[in-house]
Amino acid sequence: MNSPHGPVAIATPIPARLAQLRAVMKSHGLDAYIIPSADPHLSEYLPQRWQGREHFSGFTGSVGTLVVTADFAGLWVDSRYWSQAEKELAATGIQMMKIATATATPHIEWLADKLQAGQTIGVDGAVLGLATARALEQAMLAKGVKLDTDQDLLQQIWPDRPGLPQAPIYEHLAPYAVVSRKGKLAAVRERMRALSAEWHFISTVDDLAWIFNLRGADVSYNPVFIGHALIGLESATLFVSPGKIPPALAEVLAEDGVRIADYPQAAAALAALPASTSLLIDPRRITWGFRQSVPSHVNVIEAINPSVFAKSRKTAQEARLVREAMEQDGAALCEFFAWLEAALVAQGRQVLTELTIDEHITAARARQPHFVSPSFGTIAGFNANGAMPHYHATQASHAVIEGNGLLLIDSGGQYLNGTTDITRVVPIGVVSAEQRRDFTLVLKGMIALSRLRFPRGTCSPVLDTVARAPIWAEGINYGHGTGHGVGYFLNVHEGPQSISGAMPDPHTAMEEGMITSNEPGIYRPGKWGVRIENLLLNIPAGQTEFGDFLQFETLTLCPIDTRCIDPVLMGEDEIAWLNDYHAMVLQRLSARVTGLAKAWLEERTLALDR
Repeated sequence: MNSPHGPVAIATPIPARLAQLRAVMKSHGLDAYIIPSADPHLSEYLPQRWQGREHFSGFTGSVGTLVVTADFAGLWVDSRYWSQAEKELAATGIQMMKIATATATPHIEWLADKLQAGQTIGVDGAVLGLATARALEQAMLAKGVKLDTDQDLLQQIWPDRPGLPQAPIYEHLAPYAVVSRKGKLAAVRERMRALSAEWHFISTVDDLAWIFNLRGADVSYNPVFIGHALIGLESATLFVSPGKIPPALAEVLAEDGVRIADYPQAAAALAALPASTSLLIDPRRITWGFRQSVPSHVNVIEAINPSVFAKSRKTAQEARLVREAMEQDGAALCEFFAWLEAALVAQGRQVLTELTIDEHITAARARQPHFVSPSFGTIAGFNANGAMPHYHATQASHAVIEGNGLLLIDSGGQYLNGTTDITRVVPIGVVSAEQRRDFTLVLKGMIALSRLRFPRGTCSPVLDTVARAPIWAEGINYGHGTGHGVGYFLNVHEGPQSISGAMPDPHTAMEEGMITSNEPGIYRPGKWGVRIENLLLNIPAGQTEFGDFLQFETLTLCPIDTRCIDPVLMGEDEIAWLNDYHAMVLQRLSARVTGLAKAWLEERTLALDR
């Protein structure tokens, strides 16, 4: 990882910030302090106000937990970020602590082992997930260590801390919003009644956006807004910062029985719930701070947010709109890849870098109808940079694309009619036999999952081994999940399904209408990375005496570069699948592209022979 002019040394302010943190910890009698990657909504992508872990560690990855004591600072990260963390933590005095998965909590065990009875751990309960807080509290109680969740130390020592995001909220309208706001609220209330709940509190921003058919721009790449909601059987209150909802939209919401209140009033609304009432909360999607606001006289019902299941199961009309979005996205990618190949031929006349890739792929999407924004920060990694699954090129550190090797491009778009996420790998110059082998193994895994038929209700983590089997057979593995759920003009990472090594539970059951990524990979640190990703839609596969079955419809429309394939490693059935896929891509996209883009499409969808 380097700039066109070689490595750039940048002085880090992190040691000074840690010194300030330790000083204020001491003044509050805290022996350790935890800074998670979280906000009051437990979001994956955080508004700048809650980027405290990055501010005090210098680590820019999306997931990690920082723990600071008087004589130690450690950042717990999973394998996706080990290479990145090693680089970004250099000279900070912070030690990288490797964990198996993003959901693992070994920092809790570490704290229980290191701290003594009578000592105190501090963490801001406003951003601490309830499930994590309970695990932390239990572990510390066993050791006689106290837990202080009332201290937001960051506010005291982060002088230029950003305020709350103020982007306006707008309505997601028909025909793209297929189900009405009233219809969604009615469905939520039906589930509340089934659980004997009179109230339901929601903090997760994608659930709010889905239920109220509203969108915003408070979080990078996800069209969501910061807020909370308290839904009753007859009314609903949406807590957002003043001025974010235009008066005309507020009137529309009022007609649907939705009242607007100030963002900071959410906790007080919980505290004011009357005695003997019942409140539904999702323990995986609420913070410790909000749970503490609920009076003891309220009957708390813990269950998954009804909207989590509902929004994951796209309607038939939403699926039709997503297919249209995939054609728009595919046309943009044809334009982009045609440009890329022409630029590679003309390399002597221009410098092509990883940053150039991001600029051009975003510009191509922006020319498509209904485009709103990228769905995440584009990952363009050449050779060794491609071996870091969540690598991001920066002005200070990026690679020039020249010579021989593999260029990995993971990108996506937010459209009014759907969310896309795709990874392709293209050859640069000469591709080695080892690189072809890795590419082909990944492709075999991706095809195996794409062709799968399985019983409805199968726990999604169970499917993970299907994509890994061809890769495992060669003694190779990868450290990230194979697939994540994808929203409908919402978060590019959406639950409850996850094709990964997570522990299967009933919430992860695969149901008709779910959209999930399929992205196995192979990563050679310091050399290259391969990942091939399509999005899949769960569709019916018929009924037998053993029950209902599902299969996958491949939604993503973009050629897979056959120049990187070793056909000898492919079975006849796998080649047939690939040729059929390419025939579909050609048929679906031909009318949407012209000129060089169409010529590129026709060339890259030619049938593969042994």
